[in-house]
Amino acid sequence: MPFGSLWLPVVVAAIAVWIVSALLHMVLKYHMADYKKLPDEKAVAVTLRKESPAPGLYFLPYAMGSSMKDPAVIKRFEEGPVAFLTVLKNGPPAFGKSLVQWLLFCFLVSLVAGYVARHTLTPATAGLTVIRLTGAIAFAGYGLGTLQDSIWRGIPWSNTLRALADAAVYAIITGLVFRWLWPAG
Repeated sequence: MPFGSLWLPVVVAAIAVWIVSALLHMVLKYHMADYKKLPDEKAVAVTLRKESPAPGLYFLPYAMGSSMKDPAVIKRFEEGPVAFLTVLKNGPPAFGKSLVQWLLFCFLVSLVAGYVARHTLTPATAGLTVIRLTGAIAFAGYGLGTLQDSIWRGIPWSNTLRALADAAVYAIITGLVFRWLWPAG
């Protein structure tokens, strides 16, 4: 099967997921629980502003490799706080840029689903099989990476479960779009 016959489901699935994700975040608002406010946000902001860290991911207390065995470092960990801090560029959030990047990511996930489907399925493949395969690939693309954040970066598991629920919705949408637009046998 030529890959060109799958461009339409790839593009439509990416756009459909992008639209549904916007609705999930703006209408249902269950992701509002993803972030918490610091007890004294102003004092933390004053300190960070004074130090002016460049955008990036920071580890507090900073220690890598063998220095993590140093008794002074261990004491800093025990006293706390222990944190990962993501610093962004100053200014209002760049939602436009993020939405474009999210659409490109949706396209990439759909492209991979289409690529694998093209090499494993035929035009005569049953619709449910098309849904299962493309949906499973989409779920892996949208959801499994979030597990690493809870394992290694301390992101609360409740955040990850919400992200996995989103991934399941996106996977179903992707599978249904591929089924709907699957080339006829």
